[in-house]
Amino acid sequence: MSIPAALAALLAVPVPTPPASSPTEAALVGSLLVEDTGLPGLDRTLDAPLTLVTTGGAGQVAGPAAYAAREGLALGALRVTLRDLDAPAANVRRVLAAVDAARADGALAEDVPVQVEVPDVEPSYSWLAAADEIAGAELHLALPAQSPALARWIDVALDRETPFACTRGTGRALAAAGAPGVLGLLAATVLAFDGAGSGAVGAALAATDPTALPDLDELARARRWLTAVDAPGTAAAAADLRDLGMLA
Repeated sequence: MSIPAALAALLAVPVPTPPASSPTEAALVGSLLVEDTGLPGLDRTLDAPLTLVTTGGAGQVAGPAAYAAREGLALGALRVTLRDLDAPAANVRRVLAAVDAARADGALAEDVPVQVEVPDVEPSYSWLAAADEIAGAELHLALPAQSPALARWIDVALDRETPFACTRGTGRALAAAGAPGVLGLLAATVLAFDGAGSGAVGAALAATDPTALPDLDELARARRWLTAVDAPGTAAAAADLRDLGMLA
């Protein structure tokens, strides 16, 4: 069957990962997750763009981006984690300076989105200031999917009209750890965008019953904001979606 617009190319799956076992599973994949330290040994025959995850903060932007450009590796996104918990807004400015330098040098294409990942923290005043910096620079947010504060962070992103990815895995493989499912993330995004309260958004993140979620046409609206979801692999995610009755 064809993949609905809400689900097509939504997943970022890690490298190495087992190949998709069907066209349906393959159509869920939008990018392949790889850390910068894994670039030298990467299989050059991969046919999906990479989400390049830096391991060293702002100082680790230019080198890996330049290496990927030299090797002809297609980047779908670059992800940088904020590590300065005391001054996150200043940390964002350092990331932006590194990104601007990499773009100016030709190491990072202008159209590659940069995802700035926040740690598992409450969106306090200092973190809201960091979110303002991210939005003002037209960067993307990356939100830990297992964070108890995820619903509030989704509101933060939408209030600033900032696209975001959900990181560190979702779906059935991490359900025991409290991670929301793929459809729950889409539903929570739609509900938050429409002004639903935190209770309704949190309920969507925890939903296991498809009747509790908006239909696929509604969920497709979330894709303007929710750009990617880290998943342990296509098979686990597809099984998660089949359990909710969304895939045959």
